[in-house]
Amino acid sequence: MVRFLALHVAFPAGEVKFQSTVWLFRHAKPVIMLTGDAKDRMTTLLLTHPACLAHDTGYGHPEQADRLRAIERALAAKDFADLKREEAPMADLAAIERLHPKSYVAEVRAGIPKELHNWLDPDTVVSPGSWEAVLRATGAVLRGVDQVMAGTATNAFCAVRPPGHHAEPSRAMGFCLFNSVAVGALHAREAHGAERVAVIDFDVHHGNGTQAAFWNDKNLFYGSTHQMPLFPGTGAKDETGVGNIWNAPLSPGDDGEDFRTAFSTQIAPALDEFAPDLVLVSAGFDAHLRDPLAQLRLGEEDFRWVTEKLLEAAAKHSGGKLVATLEGGYDLDALASSTAVHVRTLMGA
Repeated sequence: MVRFLALHVAFPAGEVKFQSTVWLFRHAKPVIMLTGDAKDRMTTLLLTHPACLAHDTGYGHPEQADRLRAIERALAAKDFADLKREEAPMADLAAIERLHPKSYVAEVRAGIPKELHNWLDPDTVVSPGSWEAVLRATGAVLRGVDQVMAGTATNAFCAVRPPGHHAEPSRAMGFCLFNSVAVGALHAREAHGAERVAVIDFDVHHGNGTQAAFWNDKNLFYGSTHQMPLFPGTGAKDETGVGNIWNAPLSPGDDGEDFRTAFSTQIAPALDEFAPDLVLVSAGFDAHLRDPLAQLRLGEEDFRWVTEKLLEAAAKHSGGKLVATLEGGYDLDALASSTAVHVRTLMGA
């Protein structure tokens, strides 16, 4: 608990002073400025769980458990010692069912085999461990939202699988079962009163599921940079929802300069105008030049740059509140190094 040493309020441009925290009020929206030991207490939360390794997709499948193992090794380095680490809880089905109909949730559960594998679509494989894994993956985002909205973490990264951004409200696809980032956005609104929630997606594949979930809701923002043409075939510039969807497609062979231009000229201004109360990130690292599933040519410094830009937007509009979750990335070395850069940048916020 913070003890009061001084308290004075003046609107619209006054300040309320606490022990080590100054709340500045501009247009009735608080911006947190941290000084002294308060800044030291704020941290980046890392959420993961061993159950996510038990989601077995079979030999040769690109979305494999070794992806998480590679990230775990990278984040075991000394410069990540200050991470606050927690095991991801299992998501409550009621939270998932804010987005996914009960019939669909039951369908996914029924599709989990007692042994070996089952295919929910030609790309999306499940095994006996997949049910707990997907509940942990979704639960990680919910926990991250809870902690960031409560102010007990500055930001959060969810190192979990299966990914989620291709899952539509009533359809599993593209390795994804439940759309954890969209579930997290609805949870932020329902449980924490967030009026405007943004999802920024820099995975090389367009997040058709998140776009579908947000399509008709002006208070939910989706912004995506992605390669086009490429799976799943959505993400054209003219797909705009109710003015809340912003797609910035890139061409095969585009590099970091092209990516930065697209983000800076299309996504960032729209995000700034939207002014979110919370920023969520679909953090896919398969736009890396070494990734086998696409043809963009980004490097680690591009992922550092975009993370910095997202942190700046969060600091400006939402008191720094940001939660990122792992989506794609299929070259293990590139995934590990890119995730490390992303998390290290979050820690420097």
